Amino acid sequence: MQELERNRALVLATLAFAANFSVWTLYAAIVLPIASMWHLSVTEIGVLLAAPMLTGAILRIPVGLLVDCMSAKLLFVLQMLLCIPALLLLYVASNYNYLLMIGLWIGISGCSFTIGIRYVCDFFPRKQQGTAMGVFGVGNSGAAITLVFAPWLIENYGWQWVGPAYASGLAIIAVMFWLLAPRQPVLSEQIYQPPQRWQQLLKNHHIWRLGLYYYFVFGSFLALLMWLPYYYMQAYQLSLTQAMAFTLFFVATSSVIRALGGWFADKYGGRSVNWSVFWVCLVCLFFLSYPPTSMTIHGVEQDVDLTISVNVWVFTALLFIIGLAQGFGRASVFKMIHEHYPQQMGAVGGIVAAVGALGGFTLPILFSYAVDFVGFYSASFMMLYGVLAACMMVMYFALKAQRYQRRLKEASSYNFLEDDDL
Repeated sequence: MQELERNRALVLATLAFAANFSVWTLYAAIVLPIASMWHLSVTEIGVLLAAPMLTGAILRIPVGLLVDCMSAKLLFVLQMLLCIPALLLLYVASNYNYLLMIGLWIGISGCSFTIGIRYVCDFFPRKQQGTAMGVFGVGNSGAAITLVFAPWLIENYGWQWVGPAYASGLAIIAVMFWLLAPRQPVLSEQIYQPPQRWQQLLKNHHIWRLGLYYYFVFGSFLALLMWLPYYYMQAYQLSLTQAMAFTLFFVATSSVIRALGGWFADKYGGRSVNWSVFWVCLVCLFFLSYPPTSMTIHGVEQDVDLTISVNVWVFTALLFIIGLAQGFGRASVFKMIHEHYPQQMGAVGGIVAAVGALGGFTLPILFSYAVDFVGFYSASFMMLYGVLAACMMVMYFALKAQRYQRRLKEASSYNFLEDDDL
């Protein structure tokens, strides 16, 4: 019976997270049709795409602190209900500023991960935490729902009807979760943490390093699923339907593989998985960053014209590898969080998830600025390459400092000058 209840909690939480994630990424589907009708610039498109990410990121910290001292089930339902009015207002959105404000409101759905991860963790023992959190993370595939369902609604009924349709679906999920999801088994054992304890967490450098790792593996995933439809249409002249199909492939594979990434993190350790993920992504981003180039080689007898470019199929294959690696990385980061902070999954997970979600806010804007400034579309991947390089350097020096402190502590424990027998 306990196993059945545990699995029911995991399935319903994953379903609710998927529904919220589809709402959080809704602008990836509706902004491009609106941009062509309203003649928006690249920067304006980037800001609209990033708007839901901003509030989703900011709210993860206070929600993470809150979910450690109250019912995650109740908080999950309240969060879904708060998003419904914003979705209904999409029907009457008539200008850019109105759409921007609604996007910020819709961003409330972004804190669903922080609530759900705390809810799921309370049902599973330590040795199964990585796998459980990996399965829950499959809810990222909610973005795939948006990439399939929203374009169909837009094509058949117009973009104004997308909001009401999503509001109806989210209301159904909220009611179903409230009626069917089991209560947390350790809710009575949760202890209120005073503000001083929260301040200690915010000053913990290790937590912020985990947040930086998550900034890449999750933040860049968010940014790419928002940015890729535009990139495919502009860099490869694909139609909206084709661009959505390629983006759907990236999102679906990266989301589903997260469950396997959780199992790998349980078996081999979160840090080992994370370091491998960074190296794989660094190699792929190096090739994606290279812009289409034509050059002339002056030979002995004649000139040779050479053209170098990444075609759409090679581009998609490299993205596929990056997506798989990011899926593993997202699972491994939260495995490390549970290894170090098992009693503070809400607070610590909220901080780390907030930093990661900020990637979904900042990177689309940085992508658009990079393209406007440099003048070619692969500049967005140059930007992402730099972000990853920074994450890897921080990780390297942090591990080096940690090893140094451990050796220093071991050496001091064998210091003969402090031996009382001498």
